[in-house]
Amino acid sequence: MDDAEEIKRRMLEQMQMQAEEEQRRQIEKEIAEAQRRALLRQLLDAEARGRLERIRMASPEKAEFLENQIIRLYQMGRIRERITDEVLKILIKNLLPKKRDIKIRRI
Repeated sequence: MDDAEEIKRRMLEQMQMQAEEEQRRQIEKEIAEAQRRALLRQLLDAEARGRLERIRMASPEKAEFLENQIIRLYQMGRIRERITDEVLKILIKNLLPKKRDIKIRRI
C-alpha cells in the first residue's frame, strides 16, 4: 500500500509541476504578445493598423509575417518614423511573395 501511495503522490507532484510550467509558458507568451502589440501600435498609424488587421482576417500567417518583418526592420534601425498606410502598402508589395499565375494547358 505504501508503494502505491508513494507512486500516486509522485505522479500528482509531477502533474502539478507540468501544469505550473505550462501556466508559466502561457503567461510569458501573453506578455510577449502584449509587448509586440504595443510596439506595433507605436510603429503603425491608425490606417496602417486597420489594413494589417484586415490582412489578419484574410490570412493570419501573412499578417504575422508582416508584423515580424516590421519589428525586425525597427530593431535594425531601418524604421525611424511611424509607418503610414502608403508605406505599409509598399512594404507589403516588397515583403510578401508574389502570387504565381497558374495556367492550365489542355492538350
